[in-house]
Amino acid sequence: MVKLIGMLSQFNPVNILVIGDLMLDIYTTGKVKRISPEAPVSVLHVQKEERRPGGAGNVVLNLISLGAQVTIVGRVGKDVAGMTLCEALKNEGANIEGVISQSDYKTPVKNRLIADSQQVLRVDFEDYIPLSESLEQTIVEEIPQLLDECRVVALSDYGKGFLTKSLLMWIIEMARAKRVPIIVDPKGDDFSKYQGANVLKPNLAEAYAASKLPPETNLEDVAQTILKNCQVDELLITRSEAGMSLFYRNGERFDFPVRSKEVKDVTGAGDTVLAVISMALANGLDIKHSAQLANIAAGMAIERIGCARINLSELAERFLELDVENKIFDEEHLFALQQSVKGKRCSVLALKSNGGMSTAVFKSIRKLKRSSAQKLIIYIRDLQPDEEFISLLSSLSEVDFILLKCKDLKNLNEILRPDEFFEVEGNKLTPIEVLQPLNSQI
Repeated sequence: MVKLIGMLSQFNPVNILVIGDLMLDIYTTGKVKRISPEAPVSVLHVQKEERRPGGAGNVVLNLISLGAQVTIVGRVGKDVAGMTLCEALKNEGANIEGVISQSDYKTPVKNRLIADSQQVLRVDFEDYIPLSESLEQTIVEEIPQLLDECRVVALSDYGKGFLTKSLLMWIIEMARAKRVPIIVDPKGDDFSKYQGANVLKPNLAEAYAASKLPPETNLEDVAQTILKNCQVDELLITRSEAGMSLFYRNGERFDFPVRSKEVKDVTGAGDTVLAVISMALANGLDIKHSAQLANIAAGMAIERIGCARINLSELAERFLELDVENKIFDEEHLFALQQSVKGKRCSVLALKSNGGMSTAVFKSIRKLKRSSAQKLIIYIRDLQPDEEFISLLSSLSEVDFILLKCKDLKNLNEILRPDEFFEVEGNKLTPIEVLQPLNSQI
C-alpha cells in the first residue's frame, strides 16, 4: 500500500506548554507620499493599526493555527499593553492562567511602521527587569501540574528577564523528570542556562557567539562545541537564506535548503519554526522530519509582512506542491484532513479502485473540480485499494486529497462537512447517501 501519507497527516490536537517573554506587537501601516518640512524624513500617512501578541505570544498564535491547545506561562506589566495582550491571547483560545503581572514591569511593545509592504522603522518600548523572586517561586510551584497536562514544552527566550537561570533550571529539570521534551529558542551568548533541554534552536549569529569560536570556524565545530557544553540532544541552527542545519551529538548533520518563493520579511520566522517543531514532536515525529516541516513553514512565513501565522491548510497546499503523495490520508488522520479543508468549499467523490481510471471517472473528477478554491477529496471505498490506481489519482492536479480506509461515511461527513458527496454509476455522477457503513456499500 502507499507508504507516504504526508507528515501533516500525523498532526492531531495536543496540549503544548509555551513559556517565555510576552510582548505586544503593533503594526502601523500606511503610505509615504512626501518628505517632512520639519526634517529630511518621510511622512507616513497611517491607514490602519493592528495589535497582536508577539514574542512567545506569536509562538502561541502559530500553535493554535496548527490545531494545538496551548497554555502560556509568561509575564506582563500592570498596564494597558499587558491587558490588551492577555485579552488577545484569551480570545484566540489560549489558556492564560499562567500569565502573571509584575507591578514594576512594563509590557514590552514593538511598533513596526510599514509603508508600501516594507518595514521602514521599528519603535520599541521596553525595559530589562528581572523576574521577582516571589513571582518566580509562584511559577515554580505551578509548573508540575502544567507539565502533567502537556506533551511538549516550548521555551521562547527574548531576553526580557523573565526566563532567569534559576527558573530555566527548574523548568528543564522538572520536564526531564516527567519525560516531557523541551525545545528552546535561545537568546544571548550563554547557552549553559539551557543545559538538559532536548532541542536548542539558535540562529547562526547566536550559535557562533555561544560557541566562543572565531567566525572562520566551520559550522560543524561550532555545533559540536555547543552540543558538548550544553548537553542538549539536538541542535537546529537557522541560517537565513541558507536554510537550516540539524546537528546530532554523534556528529551527524542534515541540511534543509530554503523553500521560499519570495522573501518579504523575516520577522517572526523563528517563532514559526519553534511552533512547528513543538507541534511535530508532540505528535510523534522525529526531530529530522520536524525540522523539514518547520523549514517549509518558515519559508512560507517570510513571504509575508510581519509575524505570520501558518495553518495546516496552508502547509498542506505547500506540501502538495513539493510531493503529490502528501495528499493521501487515512481515517486515523481525519483531523489533519479536516484542518486542510477548513474554511473551504469541498466535494467528495467516492470511487472503487478496482474499476480503474475510466473515462466516466475522469470526467467526473473534472466536473467536480470547478475551481482552485473548490477542494476535491477522492474517497476510496475499497478496504484494499489498488496501489497503482492511488498513484495515478495522486498525479492528477484536480485531486486535492485522497482518503483511504474509512469505515464510516457518516462520521466522515460529520467531520469534513463537504458541500457535495458523489459516486460514479455507469457514466453518471450521482449523489450518494452517507448513512451506511463502508462494508455495506462495497
